[in-house]
Amino acid sequence: MDDDVTRARLETEAPERFVRLRRALGVTSFGINQMVLEPGQRMRIHLHERQEEVYLVLDGRLSLVVEGDELEVGPGELVRVPPSVRRQLVNRGPERVSLLALGGDGEHEPRDARAFTSWDGEPQDVADVPLPDDLPADERRG
Repeated sequence: MDDDVTRARLETEAPERFVRLRRALGVTSFGINQMVLEPGQRMRIHLHERQEEVYLVLDGRLSLVVEGDELEVGPGELVRVPPSVRRQLVNRGPERVSLLALGGDGEHEPRDARAFTSWDGEPQDVADVPLPDDLPADERRG
């Protein structure tokens, strides 16, 4: 395995509301954090000057207050908040809320990926490499 490949684990019983994942993973091009809010807890009202943020709710129901208006976000839902817009994350309960916050600024570089037809193949444009066949039954986990 490449030494630059890193791993982290989400905290199911996080000791704090804010779990930094970016540094643990060594990510430098965008922010990634886990937030865990017990019923009744909330984060600061804040905004970002340049970065847009995407919130992905993993568990519970998040009340996202944007410029004073409240939006309820459930498991599996994502919400983007642009820069310069005030927001607050609130857990009105009754269960714990766990979510990922992803943030970045600047233009995204689309399609910088290269694809391979095999491990010893040459890199090609992603669009030129078809999706591989599904795994045969004997290669799947039981």
